[in-house]
Amino acid sequence: MTDRINRRDFARLLGLSATAVSLPAAAVAAPAHHQDITAVRSFPKGFLWGTATSAYQIEGAPDEAGRGLSIWDTFSRAKKTYTGENGDTADDDFHRYREDIALMQELGIKAYQFSVAWPRIFPQGTGAQNPQGWDFYDRMLDVLLAAGIEPYCNLYHWDLPEALMSVGGWQSRDTAKALADYSAVAARHLSDRVKNFITISEITAFVDAGYRYGSDAPGLKLTNAEVAQVTHNVLLGHGLSVQAIRANARPGTRVGIADNAVSTLPVIETPENIEAARKAYREENSRSLTPIMEGRYTDLYLKGLGADAPKFTPEDMKIISSPLDFIGLNIYEPTWVRAAENESGYEVLDMPKSYPHMAALWLQLGPGGAYWSPRFLHEIWGVDEIYITENGAASTDVPTKSGEILDVDRIFFLRSYLSHLQRAVSEGIPVKGYFLWSLMDNYEWSDGYAMRFGITYVDYTTQKRTIKLSGEFYKRIIATNALA
Repeated sequence: MTDRINRRDFARLLGLSATAVSLPAAAVAAPAHHQDITAVRSFPKGFLWGTATSAYQIEGAPDEAGRGLSIWDTFSRAKKTYTGENGDTADDDFHRYREDIALMQELGIKAYQFSVAWPRIFPQGTGAQNPQGWDFYDRMLDVLLAAGIEPYCNLYHWDLPEALMSVGGWQSRDTAKALADYSAVAARHLSDRVKNFITISEITAFVDAGYRYGSDAPGLKLTNAEVAQVTHNVLLGHGLSVQAIRANARPGTRVGIADNAVSTLPVIETPENIEAARKAYREENSRSLTPIMEGRYTDLYLKGLGADAPKFTPEDMKIISSPLDFIGLNIYEPTWVRAAENESGYEVLDMPKSYPHMAALWLQLGPGGAYWSPRFLHEIWGVDEIYITENGAASTDVPTKSGEILDVDRIFFLRSYLSHLQRAVSEGIPVKGYFLWSLMDNYEWSDGYAMRFGITYVDYTTQKRTIKLSGEFYKRIIATNALA
């Protein structure tokens, strides 16, 4: 017999429930006493439950209302993605935003992290702004606020205006200045309704994919020295954006960043490994969080780069470390660490081929990151307002014959990560909110439409939205403010 039958299938062949096989009656009986785990696993009062999207991944309508080209229009239309698909339609949120906000209301969402498409506002990246671009965001915000949902505005989620590639894109310091000018206009226009701005999403992710490996827009494969300089220019853009928002926004406006910080986890929670993971958190984030928080690159980072180190000035580092009101962490895969007797004091462990992951091969399971990353951020730099600005799971969801999407794998993922997040807040780590990625299936960058991250299923042919089982799971968490 070549087919393998698991224990559950074997139980079905016998006509028994899988859970009852080989268990005596006493073993399956309900316990005489049990804890109310809902009360034990609650979140702090006022904890902000949100969801997140990004402009290019959901809006569509790239040629409407005066929008200019972005690097993702150019890259995807040239079929340089793995699937050859583009975001020309995506979720058609440009026309269906009312429907999507109604979805958020149905789920009980309290806050929405959206991004503004830079080329909708400045079709050429700089110069004359496009009033029609603001018309869309004004309408969307009016509906969002009427629904009682708090907006968090991300100003740069990877859709650089194509026109800025004429000056080298992020290879040029001029792009950092252009981001600051755009941020100033956005702050003046939106801060009467938006009180929380995010400068940039995931610096190292888009730099590496777009400028080192060429897998994402703009599809370049630069040298180590060039990538280091690009990273520095993006950091400078972040700092200039912070300063521009502060100078132009209305009083009470707050600003932060959404960083895909490397989540360093102690492989075994011994004091030695925990301290090693803490050291690793500072060092492994030396391209983003560490210079933002400390105004300097670490000695080990610069030593490792040697002649490839970026060129910068003390004034650059002062700008990069402009004070923030909050830090957002995008939590996905783990980096396992143990103590070692070497210059850094830690060792990063390689992942075995058998390591579990979601549908996206890069998304290796590491729920402990939802505990250790905010803990180290708080302990190392004293950050007292933290948000999980992204966390979610890729799956290949397929509707049942009745039209349901029973994504139990995503529920498993979310329950695991949120359990560790609840551990963090129960210990007083100041995580104030959580933004689930994503509200709905969308254009997943180089993976096109092959990967689904949403808690709402999107039929890309009809644009029909269907809340998945994971959406009902998240709705319950929001309603109870607890992980049951």
